[in-house]
Amino acid sequence: MARVVVMGGGIAGHTAALHLRRMLKRSDEVVVVTPNSNWNWIPSNIWVGVGKMKADQVTFTLGPIYKRKGIGYEQALATAIHPEGDASHAKPFVDLTYTDPARADEHGELEYDYLINATGPKLNFGATPGLGPDGHSNSVCTAGHAVEASAALQASIDKMKNGERQVLVVGMGHGTCTCEGAAFEYAFNVEHEVRQAGVRDLADIVYLTNEYELGDFGVGGLTFTQQGFQTTSKLWTESLFRERGIRAVTGAHVTGVEEGVVHYEQLDGSISSLFFDFAMLLPPFRGVDLKAFDAEGSDISAEIFAPSGFMKVDADYSAKPFEEWRAEDWPSTYQVPRFPNIFAVGIAFAPPHQISQPRKSTNGTVIAPSPPRTGMPSGIMGKLAATNVAEMIKHGASAEVRTASMADMGAACVASAGSGLRKGSAASMTMYPVVPDLVKYPGTGRSLDDTFGEIGLAGHWIKLLLHYLFIYKAKARPGWHLIPE
Repeated sequence: MARVVVMGGGIAGHTAALHLRRMLKRSDEVVVVTPNSNWNWIPSNIWVGVGKMKADQVTFTLGPIYKRKGIGYEQALATAIHPEGDASHAKPFVDLTYTDPARADEHGELEYDYLINATGPKLNFGATPGLGPDGHSNSVCTAGHAVEASAALQASIDKMKNGERQVLVVGMGHGTCTCEGAAFEYAFNVEHEVRQAGVRDLADIVYLTNEYELGDFGVGGLTFTQQGFQTTSKLWTESLFRERGIRAVTGAHVTGVEEGVVHYEQLDGSISSLFFDFAMLLPPFRGVDLKAFDAEGSDISAEIFAPSGFMKVDADYSAKPFEEWRAEDWPSTYQVPRFPNIFAVGIAFAPPHQISQPRKSTNGTVIAPSPPRTGMPSGIMGKLAATNVAEMIKHGASAEVRTASMADMGAACVASAGSGLRKGSAASMTMYPVVPDLVKYPGTGRSLDDTFGEIGLAGHWIKLLLHYLFIYKAKARPGWHLIPE
């Protein structure tokens, strides 16, 4: 009998747990440790954030799902890993602090044979003074945040209906943020909502981003082939901004947010301020607060985690000039080298380098998107880790370990640009691979046959379908595992 502990109940962790339970014997244990009682389909928080969905349409309670599937569940925060055990534990174990109201603040320990770290990010609002719901801006990172953003947006719309001009700022709250696609999507949903409300002429919408140019999305931009011609995500995205009348400020690092004003620095070293009536600015991510200790109790966190707090896996973390980065630097199994029974997937693993070209302002401030690892790639990694753990439990040292490097992984993104079955639209993009491989695909780094973009109503229908499809899958309804990640 083996016990697999999955830390985190988000897209990667929940996917891993469901597949593990399906693949392993009933005598093997699968236990999920997560501080949150609800699962959240985060892509649809965008619609919650503009009032088109309610929070209970994008969340559900995890406990009943795990009980039905025979998965152990500890509503707790993992605080430390002991991968060698200690004097009191022959097996490795995890320290827990319970967040379950019935056991709030109790401490516990949970032994494991295999560990999957899918803890996701810490929303690092503190990196920028005044950023976030506890400061002076809104967020859509959680369903609760999105509900607050919707109320604030509606207040601005009501003021516009009374003839009061409003400045609406959407974007990134720090120079190293990721999830540019989410900010892009929210900006166009806001534009759609004010247009539908009949007050578009009173709304000045500004997109504030750390991207060097529009269409970068944290992946260095894309090259598409359309009707026999090549175009870029930069031209494609700039066209959409012109069409919808949204002003973009690029290459920006937000230095602080005060009531009604955001301060930012740009790559040319200039310092500016932007006055606003409504602002939704995403935070940077860092790893959750986890420590690691060896059998003697010595702190080995620096060996296991990068300075960002994300877990180091089978990647090449050596410092290199941008021109020397290679596709093979990226991890393929997501195992911790010293402890191959530990995996880190989704946002929890430390990327070896940026995908977009790193840049600094003339003042030395880093202003460059961090690599995205959310959504489809997270699900793929979660299933990969589950598959490999199941194989290792069944076959031991002779197990065939599968790989899924982001340099050999495709991704699809559907960013809605306004909801509604007849009036909505979406920007649909695919890329292969996520991490460019300039050796295999000279010039663009990606396959032109598998990388494309399109804007239209059909994309919105697809996004709406995916919303219901993936919630069905996450609830482990009949045939759930047949739905691709």
